[in-house]
Order: sequence, then C-alpha cells, then structure tokens
Amino acid sequence: MSKAASAKKPVAAAPPPGCTLDIKDPQVQRAAIRIQASYRGHRSRKELREKGPPRVLEPLKDVVLIEGSAAKLTCRISAFPDPFIRWSKDGKELRDGPKYRYVFEDPDVVALVVRDGELADLGQYSINVTNPFGQCSDSARILVEVPAKIQKGPGNTKVRKGTTVTLTAEIMGEPAPDVGWTKDGEDIDEDDRVFFEIGSTTTTLTIRRATPEDSGKYEVYVENSLGMDQSFARVDVA
Repeated sequence: MSKAASAKKPVAAAPPPGCTLDIKDPQVQRAAIRIQASYRGHRSRKELREKGPPRVLEPLKDVVLIEGSAAKLTCRISAFPDPFIRWSKDGKELRDGPKYRYVFEDPDVVALVVRDGELADLGQYSINVTNPFGQCSDSARILVEVPAKIQKGPGNTKVRKGTTVTLTAEIMGEPAPDVGWTKDGEDIDEDDRVFFEIGSTTTTLTIRRATPEDSGKYEVYVENSLGMDQSFARVDVA
C-alpha cells in the first residue's frame, strides 16, 4: 500500500466558542428580519433617489450636412422612469420614418438621423424628453452645404433694337455662391444700361435699349467652396 493511500484524512477543527449560529434561535431570527428590512429600505431609497425629471448630460451639437448624405444629432440624457422622446425641426414635430429616424443607442443615448440631405434640411432641431416627473429639452442646428449649381439657365433671345433684354438663371448653393456674368468671354462692366442682380435663388442680367453690339454669347457662372457651375445663352439684336 502506498504512503498516499495510508495517509490519514485531516479532521476539520471545531469553530471557536461563540462563533456558531443556531438558525432556530429567536435572537438570530429577529436579527435576520432586521437585516432583510434594512436591505429593502436601502433598495427603496435608491429607487426613489433615481426617479426624477429627465436631465441632459451631454447636449446636442451643431452638425454640417452635405447634400445627399446623412446627418446625426446625438444627445446623452438621464431619465428614470423611461421617458417619451420627441424631436422637432423649427418647432414642427418630426415623425419617425424613412426621412427621420429615431435611434436609441445606449440606455442613456438618443439620436436623430436625417437622411438624404438637402437644402431644406437647414434649420434648428430640438429634442424634448418627458417622464412622469418632468421634462427637459435641448437644441442644435443642422448646417447644410450644397455645391453651387444653376438649376435652370437663361434661354436664347432674339429682340429688336431699342428694346430691353432680360436673362434669368435659377441658382442655388450653400454657402451662398459668388455669381458673375460675361459676354463673349469678358466680364460685363455694369452701368445704368447693362447690369445684373443677384437674389437668393435667381440672378438676372438686364440690357436696356439694346443695340446690335449687344449681340453675342452670354455666360452666367456660380461658385462656392464646394463647386461651380455655368450656363450659356445667345442674344441676337436686330
């Protein structure tokens, strides 16, 4: 027989006097009840401490949206019980759907995704968070960037001598584009007879008391930091 097989098993030492508990002892039972009650009270106080009006922990930040892409507004909140979330743009509520998507990432992070960016998405967006204890809100802007473009160029024109010629182009871009007109490749020198005006969505070249010398190829061009565009029209004065 090996030594290992013949070794005696160790005997567990008896606990020191006073270190044993008799669960049938009335004093032990009363102590257990007090401990359980204290734990339940602590848990209740903890829950009450967490309940309250929502708070914004990390506010919304302005976002730049490129035309055709998507933008995301993110906010970190604290709210218990779970709140009701409402997003709006310039005071008008936004419904969760293909264009606007409500996103809940973490228990305390909510976001709004704006898809298929366009110039009309420019504006102020707000989040309103509500639960039975109150509400909080925050706002930020979506800034839209759109390459300069001519949506509709001027048309070819034939007029009689002495009449007024107007060439109009529909333009867009954000930031607002620089706009210019040329005749036969040369910048137009404006005066009280030949001049152009620039609006938010159109530009118009006016030629008063047209003469045959005003005949030629006219170009309108627009340009901003994201791109440029141009369009041509022929003017004939007879």
